[in-house]
Amino acid sequence: MAFSNIFSNSSIMARPSPRVKPIPGTAKLAGMELVALTFASGWTSGINAYATVLVLGLVGRFAGVADVPAGLQRTDVLIVMAILAALEFFADKIPYLDSIWDGISTFIRPVAGAVIGALIAGANGDLLTLTLASLGGVTALLSHAVKSGLRLAVNTSPEPVTNIGASLTGDVAVVSVASLAALYPVQAAVITAILLVATAILLAFAFSRIRKGWRALGTWVATRSRTS
Repeated sequence: MAFSNIFSNSSIMARPSPRVKPIPGTAKLAGMELVALTFASGWTSGINAYATVLVLGLVGRFAGVADVPAGLQRTDVLIVMAILAALEFFADKIPYLDSIWDGISTFIRPVAGAVIGALIAGANGDLLTLTLASLGGVTALLSHAVKSGLRLAVNTSPEPVTNIGASLTGDVAVVSVASLAALYPVQAAVITAILLVATAILLAFAFSRIRKGWRALGTWVATRSRTS
């Protein structure tokens, strides 16, 4: 799914959704708040890009949040993101399939974070657009790497409950942080920074299990290849 193609209509991106009047407290954000929104949405994009776009689009459309890009609020975008988010919801609950999905998403999640950042900045090709696009992309890449590594470690558990629990925790985090980012970006950015540091530390402690999970994934793929 090419995120840059989905949001290619600049005239649609430029104007806010006319369906809902902005709620009190959702005036245009200042520069630091735009950075905070990009950072938080970049982090959630690295975990689940489709759910991030879906949540931001829904909050922007129905809560009238002015700084959620109008391109994310389009009906066609919301429908496509809902379908893809549903697919990821189920794929992410199956051991080893989740890691394969993460591998494919390495080429999607950072791009999504960068595109969202560019749209938040207005997609004008100026320094702000480049800065926020870089921030969103790098943050998404970091959170994606942490998530993928931790899920490899979780896959070493012989029972599926741990895997499902880890996936559901990620789902809740994405929906909560993305929703909070649209409404209260600075607070969401603080929470995001804490979560990013905490999970990175956890990743370091789980390094041996990650290597074990990588070997187990290779064995699983080889077994599937022989039986197919």
